[in-house]
Amino acid sequence: MQKLTSRAVLIDRSPMTFGERVYLPSIVKGLGITLGHIFKKTATTRYPEVKRPFSPVFRGLHILNRDEKGAERCTACGLCALACPAEAITMEAAERKPGEENLYREEKYAARYEINMLRCIFCGFCEEACPKDAIYLSETIMPANYTRESFIYKKQDLLIPDPKKTENK
Repeated sequence: MQKLTSRAVLIDRSPMTFGERVYLPSIVKGLGITLGHIFKKTATTRYPEVKRPFSPVFRGLHILNRDEKGAERCTACGLCALACPAEAITMEAAERKPGEENLYREEKYAARYEINMLRCIFCGFCEEACPKDAIYLSETIMPANYTRESFIYKKQDLLIPDPKKTENK
């Protein structure tokens, strides 16, 4: 009979020897592998005391940034929502009213800005699409929660605290 491929391997069907029937060599070989693993260095870290180092390109929770004066950078252009492949970002734009010049940089701002972290895939496209550097992914790990509503981060949760308001306290 001719082989179709060179990958075919003939199976040895000769009867087992006495040592193979007792399985003693196989048991000793398995114990040797187990003993070899016992003396290897462990890869486990003691989590609360020792934190695992993250990669320099790690992407964690989103943050809405402010400018040097403390005004919100987001102009509600919607490019981050368009760039998001998981459609996790929702926003509504509003016009700035007179007297709010110190709160918002431009005439338009995000009145409502939400990120559904259950849908987010942490790809970083929102960060790349933003022309004003208003959103970026921090090195903070997303905390665990028990309700679905707690995974929807609103603008107040994402925005960096105003430095002027924290100085007065």
